[in-house]
Amino acid sequence: MLKSAGAMGIATFLSRILGLVREMVYTSFMGAGAEAGAFRLALMLPNLFRRLLGEGALTAAFIPIFKDKEKNSSEPEMWRAANAVISGLVIVSSLLVGVVILGLTAAIWIGNSGFTSILRPNTEYMLSLSRVMFPYLIFICIAAVLMGMLNARGHFFVPAMGSVVLNVILIATVLLVAPHFGNSLREHIYVLAGAVVLAGIIQAAYQLPTLYREGFRLRWVSPWKDPTVKAVVRNMIPGMMGVAAFQLNVVITQAIAWQTDNSIVAAFDAAVRLMEFPQGIFGISLATYLLPTLSGLASEKKFPEFRNTLTQGVGYLFLINLLAGMLLLVLAEPMVRLLFERGKFTAMDTYRSSIALACLAPGLIAFSLNNVTARAFYALGDTKTPMKISSVCLVLNIIFGIILIPTFQQGGMGVANTLSGLFNVYLLIYALRRKLPKLTFRELLPQLGQMLTCATAAGVVAWGSAWGCQAYFGDAGLVVRFLTVFLPIALATGVYFALLTWLKIPQAKDVLDAFLEKFRRQP
Repeated sequence: MLKSAGAMGIATFLSRILGLVREMVYTSFMGAGAEAGAFRLALMLPNLFRRLLGEGALTAAFIPIFKDKEKNSSEPEMWRAANAVISGLVIVSSLLVGVVILGLTAAIWIGNSGFTSILRPNTEYMLSLSRVMFPYLIFICIAAVLMGMLNARGHFFVPAMGSVVLNVILIATVLLVAPHFGNSLREHIYVLAGAVVLAGIIQAAYQLPTLYREGFRLRWVSPWKDPTVKAVVRNMIPGMMGVAAFQLNVVITQAIAWQTDNSIVAAFDAAVRLMEFPQGIFGISLATYLLPTLSGLASEKKFPEFRNTLTQGVGYLFLINLLAGMLLLVLAEPMVRLLFERGKFTAMDTYRSSIALACLAPGLIAFSLNNVTARAFYALGDTKTPMKISSVCLVLNIIFGIILIPTFQQGGMGVANTLSGLFNVYLLIYALRRKLPKLTFRELLPQLGQMLTCATAAGVVAWGSAWGCQAYFGDAGLVVRFLTVFLPIALATGVYFALLTWLKIPQAKDVLDAFLEKFRRQP
């Protein structure tokens, strides 16, 4: 489990590093004001539909059918089915893009007509950016399906490099192209919006040569009444509704924040990027490993092994992400300052983002556990229960947002997300224990208490050393900022694992053994 999750974690780590570089360039270029908030909110709309139609729901429904065609049918039939799905995706996404662009155009026209003026200037700017970027949806959905096909054919490196290509284009646009077009930041951001669409086209086209070498030829196949398309649509609906609940959650709370203060959106988004870093490296990697493993145990009716594997995974998740959450909490401001405070991202932006990050950090365990427990339901063939729970927590998050955001702004957004995440994981575990009555996690409880004590001690060490660095060196200069973040992280991590080893926590021994094994010479 640790080797597989660790290997995926390394790949995710490299991808997230480049993503953080992109965010650093963004924040330096745009800051965290209304223009940055408009860009990020506008990009959420195509990303919402991308996750509905492309990544996640569609690929999860299509790839098992694609593999079945590969194993039990002919290659021409496999490629024909793939082309039918892609053709249907092009039709649906193109119609959706056309409808949304017409709707955005009508909203802008009505808002600026002589009869009424209902749009604030920043809102009109955000809608205009959405209109430019929305065609990105078509190409990124196609790219997601092509990536799934390559993975099914045993290619992992080439599709994984697709996100690298995307980030390189966007970073190059900010550094080399956008500043030379127009005289204002708003005009520069329009250029970046166009580059988002170009990056989607290149990310899709980038994968075609490898697929062509596999024998794939891109052709139009009518999706109407096609049995493969019908099966994919039927299988993807439950997963799509679950993804929709989560993404709508994000969009609605961001919209509430936008109406409260335009600058909240960008400040909160910077905090989310930092919080997602440890979540992706271990939480999502572990969940990705657990899905096929638990599915195999469930299909063989090995439910004691199913429970033991899930319990073991939850123990490892607590061990790693408890420390990560504590470090995010106590080092929020130095981390944001190191990564983002330059260019148009000011000291006040750092303060606002660090508040959001500190409010999100306690929810890191809940966000990661939601991924793991949802995979346990999927392994048992139940996609409806996580969907229903996500819908309930969507409503809760909106209620929390309406109550907290007007008063506490980005801190209120962080608290709302953390609270809804905690409710989500409580409801998932409650429902999972009803399906598996013998699943108690009781044997983990003493160890979790000890882990929390050790994490608290590590947090005190991190806070004290960061305070000492700032008191002695200040916070000016890249080297000083780097030292103020990474010295406390190193000291806190050493203290954390030393205490865990002294207490003989088995999960800590497993993690250290797996880590040290990489450095041992094999005979």
